[in-house]
Amino acid sequence: MVFLVRQPILSGRIARPTGDNRVMRIDKWLWAARFFKTRSLASKACELGRIESNGVTAKPAREVKPGDSLLVKNSGGDFRLEVLALSEMRGSAAIAQTLYRETEAGKELRLKMAAERKAMGEFESGREARPSKRDRRNMDRLRGR
Repeated sequence: MVFLVRQPILSGRIARPTGDNRVMRIDKWLWAARFFKTRSLASKACELGRIESNGVTAKPAREVKPGDSLLVKNSGGDFRLEVLALSEMRGSAAIAQTLYRETEAGKELRLKMAAERKAMGEFESGREARPSKRDRRNMDRLRGR
């Protein structure tokens, strides 16, 4: 009697070995590390040139491995990262933070930019409500209507 040994299959793909030589797609890693809410948003950011891997603009299918340096530009700021681990699944935020290490220079720059954005908001004057009927009449008079 002959027994065939099959490799485990996960979600239609053959499972990859669990060593340091493991690689995965950058859009999937960005999603698992919680930089983007969906994988399609991570792919879109790659296509728009907002992700750099080792100094090169990354396409969504580019492979990432532990030790790579990434530059992620999103609404939260510019993150300069070093990839520490890979994960096929999206976990909690605490687990996601173990997948990367942010460089000190990048962290300081991002916090400085956030403080500048916050300070700029204090100087901008904006209306708190809709214009009143009197305000609208004054605006119409100024516009010559």
